[in-house]
Amino acid sequence: MEIVTAITGASGALYAQRFLQGLVAAGVRVHLMVSPLGRRLLHDELGMETIDLPTLAGTPTHSITLYNYNDVGCKLASGSFLHDGMVIVPCSSNTLAEVAHGIGDNLIARAAAVTLKERRRLVLAHREMPLSAIDINNYKILSDSGAVLCPCNPGFYLNPTTIGEIADFVAGKLLDLMGVSHAMDTRWDPKKVRPPETTV
Repeated sequence: MEIVTAITGASGALYAQRFLQGLVAAGVRVHLMVSPLGRRLLHDELGMETIDLPTLAGTPTHSITLYNYNDVGCKLASGSFLHDGMVIVPCSSNTLAEVAHGIGDNLIARAAAVTLKERRRLVLAHREMPLSAIDINNYKILSDSGAVLCPCNPGFYLNPTTIGEIADFVAGKLLDLMGVSHAMDTRWDPKKVRPPETTV
């Protein structure tokens, strides 16, 4: 299985990290792109001076290929490159707009446009709130074009007690959408719901 993944400059680096770790753990071949603001995000939220693949995606990293954001001539920009879908996590409103309007002047937007035109699965984990009317219109355009909009809205029915569990909820949902098996405890099951702690 081969999945194209992109990280852009909306807050939520931990979502991307846990998603990538889930892909690597499942033996998926990952084709990774990071926008300039995505690099800043990794620095600001994960302390990475450069893209550190072992920290970002776990080990081993031989199943990950990192691509240049500006290389719109590489294989990810061509419909002849076969893959099983693309996920943008987190997806900024700027990237959302680029993809919605077919602006392919960088590799992330171009790869997303190719994914749509080839009728492969494209999932955008948008991480902005509140939504502007522009965002809402772009959601409609993308949904009508076949994309899956998966905002980073974690559920709390499992009563998470750590930030990691919250991040896993979103990462697990993204892995489910791509058909990737994982061990994250994220699905609704009334038998597994922990009652909230109460104080007397």
